[in-house]
Amino acid sequence: MALTPLPSVDAPVRLRLLERYRRLDGRLLRLLTWASLHWLRTNQQVVNALNVFPIPDGDTGTNMVLTMQSAWNEIEGTPDNTVSAVAHALAHGALMGARGNSGVILSQLWRGFARSLDKMATVDAQGVVQALAEARDTAYRGVVRPVEGTILTVAKDVAAAAQAALEDGATSGLEVLERVVQAAEDSVERTPDLLPVLREAGVVDSGGKGLYFILEGMLRAAYRLPLDESLIDVTTFNALTMADVAESIEPGQDWEVVIDFQPSLPFDLGSFHRTLAGMGTSIQIAEGDGRYRMHIHVPDRTQHRPVEYISGLGTVIEYRVENLMIQAGRAEGPISLAQILPGQVGVVAVSPGKGLSRLFASLGVAAIVEGGQTMNPSAQEIHESLKTLATDRIIVLPNNKNIVLAAQQAAQLTEKDVIVVPTTSVPQGLAAMLPYDAQADLESLAKAMERARSGVRTGELTTATRSVGMDGVVVHEGQIIGLLDGKLVVAGDTLEQGLLMLLEAAGAADAELITAYAGQDLPASIADQLIARLRQTYPSLEIESHYGGQPHYPLLLSIE
Repeated sequence: MALTPLPSVDAPVRLRLLERYRRLDGRLLRLLTWASLHWLRTNQQVVNALNVFPIPDGDTGTNMVLTMQSAWNEIEGTPDNTVSAVAHALAHGALMGARGNSGVILSQLWRGFARSLDKMATVDAQGVVQALAEARDTAYRGVVRPVEGTILTVAKDVAAAAQAALEDGATSGLEVLERVVQAAEDSVERTPDLLPVLREAGVVDSGGKGLYFILEGMLRAAYRLPLDESLIDVTTFNALTMADVAESIEPGQDWEVVIDFQPSLPFDLGSFHRTLAGMGTSIQIAEGDGRYRMHIHVPDRTQHRPVEYISGLGTVIEYRVENLMIQAGRAEGPISLAQILPGQVGVVAVSPGKGLSRLFASLGVAAIVEGGQTMNPSAQEIHESLKTLATDRIIVLPNNKNIVLAAQQAAQLTEKDVIVVPTTSVPQGLAAMLPYDAQADLESLAKAMERARSGVRTGELTTATRSVGMDGVVVHEGQIIGLLDGKLVVAGDTLEQGLLMLLEAAGAADAELITAYAGQDLPASIADQLIARLRQTYPSLEIESHYGGQPHYPLLLSIE
């Protein structure tokens, strides 16, 4: 998976660059940050695709891009051009915009980097090496149980390579950067040797790969190489689901059309996009293995135009046309959140779907932060939700393992008394709300919610985005796969088969209650049929069902 080495530069050019980067000031650091953001964005989907599980929710690249975008927004207008001021602004922006575990760790790397440059106007090669070492140490300290074979390992190897460069006589920041980029690439390639789950999945660590692109982008800018910003946003094929509909339907967006097709050569993507723009809005294009998926919203009476057009470009493999105005008519009224008084305990919950948000509100949640898989909220967004509550006693339910660190970081940004109950799934979060009492002691309530969440098992059903063998399960692309408490356990050919296999693996016959939450893409009639099948299979159990509205997962299950 190694990338093509960067082109070399002529000796005279290199000498000039070595001199230019002998000391870095704020202007150069700002340039390098801009370049790292753009190169990371160019390779965003490459990082997203490095998902351990074959599920359509790879979001590490997106989280790291959004974290770096927040960092860039903070330094773009910084008037002080000292390296210290720019570094501290960069670190603050990354801290506030950190999304997902990878984004939080990235923000800690920048925090350590900035701390080492405190009060410096410029920094030489030795100072850069020291800053990379402090970045590594800060990131490791910020993780309770560091895992090797991740972005942390890459940061450690980068710091070691920088120190080696200095010992070998490096006197320019460019020499250090050249060494750390190569070290980062080598370290990423070794991550499967350190983390068995990566080796089994056949991928390298996504966070480490993102850090590599950040560093490589800086080196490309120093070498004056293109950063290849694409004019058209083309995601990976599996990142675009068959029913990824916007929350609001604007006038003229009466029908949603999604088409999978294989074009005949040559295929002009720019011309394709321009033609679609003349038909409708909300255009999304995804590509993978020579196949494309196109998503568009079109006005009434024109819903067949995209199919006719694409039929002339190649082979239509599958398509779906859906009336969005009927969907919009199914929407319920506004969600009524709990009103918390000063001194009471308020709860902030992260929720990936409107139906789930309504359920959280019914259990007493006072603030909802929208987010979940592929849309991790930033630490700043969670922090802002804390500020909206009238009380200074708050519990946060992240409801996703990739949001826990951001929630904990947000809790550190406020003077309020905040406890994060580390719920790693929506069913855990809903269970945690059962003992909720606004009048209770904060710490005692948090412990009770922790106990409540531990009594629930979480099942997830989705479609495999690639063929893989892991955890003893052989999966073929397109199959329905089932995860139990985050571990891949079954693969089936239909949603019903996957559902029954997953519940059998969970020992559902010995449970008391099964609750199913239907995703946004699951038609109500199909959901009703599946629930009826469950009641037939488990006649002695209590079976409940709710509309969750979550993306990517047709069904979430709570097994108690």
